[in-house]
Amino acid sequence: MQPMLNIAIRAARMAGNLIAKSYENFDTIEASKKYNNNFVTNINTKLEHVIVDLIRKFYSQHSIVINNSGELEVENTNIQWIIDPLDGTTNFIKRFPHFAVSIAVRIKGYTEVAVVYDPMRNELFTASRGQGAQLNGYRLRVGTAHHLDDTILAIAFHYKQKQHANNIGYMTLVRKLLVKCADFRSTGSAVLDLAYVAAGRVDGLFEISLNPCDFASGERLVREAGGLVTDFAGRNYHLRSGDIVAGNPRIVKTILSTILD
Repeated sequence: MQPMLNIAIRAARMAGNLIAKSYENFDTIEASKKYNNNFVTNINTKLEHVIVDLIRKFYSQHSIVINNSGELEVENTNIQWIIDPLDGTTNFIKRFPHFAVSIAVRIKGYTEVAVVYDPMRNELFTASRGQGAQLNGYRLRVGTAHHLDDTILAIAFHYKQKQHANNIGYMTLVRKLLVKCADFRSTGSAVLDLAYVAAGRVDGLFEISLNPCDFASGERLVREAGGLVTDFAGRNYHLRSGDIVAGNPRIVKTILSTILD
């Protein structure tokens, strides 16, 4: 998997450099609202081209799935590159420096390679299946919290999907966790939330209705750092539902028992 990981790193760094330059020259950024408070900028298209062109140069027969753009079909559908060129676009637009490039490679349904690059902090999170997760070359491990009252959880309140604000069931789950954990963090970037779980910066994650492009790379990071990722029932159907619980095994078990109680 090393050659594909190397290409994913190159693509992420190239895209990250473009993001950083655009952030410094913000007058060149044009933003538009697509739907449900989902924003896109002219930089998104440029980032897609940078990443796709590099992948196509080395792996022309692989399929590519891009957030907001769908799938670029080719012959080999057993290998997919799952890309979010700018996870945290709203943060970028508001000049809140918390966003990342996300690239994952799935082979026959398994995520084998993951790269998450935060260009503002120059933090490169990488993982290969069975080989562990790293941050700038240093090994990552999930946190060691045993109880929810010691934890900080990453959670999203989904400005893009306002219907969840009126979802009594969902808000009930949020309240159950709120009264038991130490604090919440809502950052606006699901993939960085998962990277932070892998790094032990937050203890767990509880998010609903994510797009696979938002979490494919982050999921592999968490697993390779010794954590678990499940849906709200403790199963592996989160790729379909987008409902995710992540953290170290004890915390995931505690979160699940709390929300299922």
